[in-house]
Amino acid sequence: MSSALLGNTVDFRLEASLLGPVLAILDAHIDPYLGQGLVTANCVRKLALDGKRLQLGLVYAYPCQSQYRDTVMTLTKALAQLDAIDEVECEIDFQPAQAQHSAVAPIANVKQVVAVASGKGGVGKSTTAVNLALAMSQEGAKVGILDADIYGPSIPLMFGLTQFRPTSPDGKTMTAAEAYGVAAQSIGFMLTDDQAAVWRGPMAAGALIQLLSETAWPELDYLFIDMPPGTGDIQLTLSQKVPVSGAVIVTTPQDIALADAQKGITMFQKVNIPVLGIVENMSYHICPECGHKDHPFGTHGGSKIAERYQVPLLGSMPLQLDLRESMDNGAPLVVAQPDSDVAGIYREIARKVGAQLVLQHNQPQVSISVEDDE
Repeated sequence: MSSALLGNTVDFRLEASLLGPVLAILDAHIDPYLGQGLVTANCVRKLALDGKRLQLGLVYAYPCQSQYRDTVMTLTKALAQLDAIDEVECEIDFQPAQAQHSAVAPIANVKQVVAVASGKGGVGKSTTAVNLALAMSQEGAKVGILDADIYGPSIPLMFGLTQFRPTSPDGKTMTAAEAYGVAAQSIGFMLTDDQAAVWRGPMAAGALIQLLSETAWPELDYLFIDMPPGTGDIQLTLSQKVPVSGAVIVTTPQDIALADAQKGITMFQKVNIPVLGIVENMSYHICPECGHKDHPFGTHGGSKIAERYQVPLLGSMPLQLDLRESMDNGAPLVVAQPDSDVAGIYREIARKVGAQLVLQHNQPQVSISVEDDE
């Protein structure tokens, strides 16, 4: 990554007669996740001409590394139509915004916090949280995950970290685990397999805050919090004491799950945490023999809730055996089968989540410095 592209200042070094057409072409390229042209979205940070080679610098505020190649090819083809340009040299960086929360202190080393929640258990929330965190990492972000399900921690098993135990080198903070490039913390790292956290709600909420604030997190662009199901003490504590930038709601198409998902949405709305979108889990099953698609839990439930509450449907995940097996084996599908259709869906959801965080929070406008080479 080149530090020359970071910050909020752009450097345009083109003749005025060429600058306008170049900016018009770039702004005509609509980013599919932001719904804006690259200039309007403040992605264009550098323009310079070396002979007939255009030097283009782009900075995205959400991670989309897998899209870079197609973006460069599309822009090169469009810009090469200008007589003054024969070649395009494009550099792309990723720079997430630092969330601004006036009432809640930030977490050291963490830029954005995203809660992954559900109204009820058994809808695949933890599976979604883990694969979403890994997918965001694959898209170029520095990512961590906190297991906030104090009573039923699953992160140790899903990451294959059941033997990890935190240490405290400085006597004040705990080390986080690391798997597949993602930092992880869980109460499960401190309990043996047969132990249970038998705590009342306020004690569990306090344990969450302790895990969050006393972990020595590395530099993170995003910290995902795998929430326990429901709308109780832990959820309320999270909204009051943690600088959450947004929440992802996980549901299945089943009516009972949808009813509880609605409660989760309204809870986050009441505490002024933006709902970034809905993930519909176990949406369909494809027969491995004949390819027929069944909907064992109903159809279109996630899209109906998304439409009702005017939030995006981020994606629909299949009911798939190897997805479940990969989590039990501690090798989530996104890393075990990165080229699979399911891994591709999770990366698509990750890009949408990152883009929604950009759209939910006002981004600082860039200041433009134009130098005419004439």
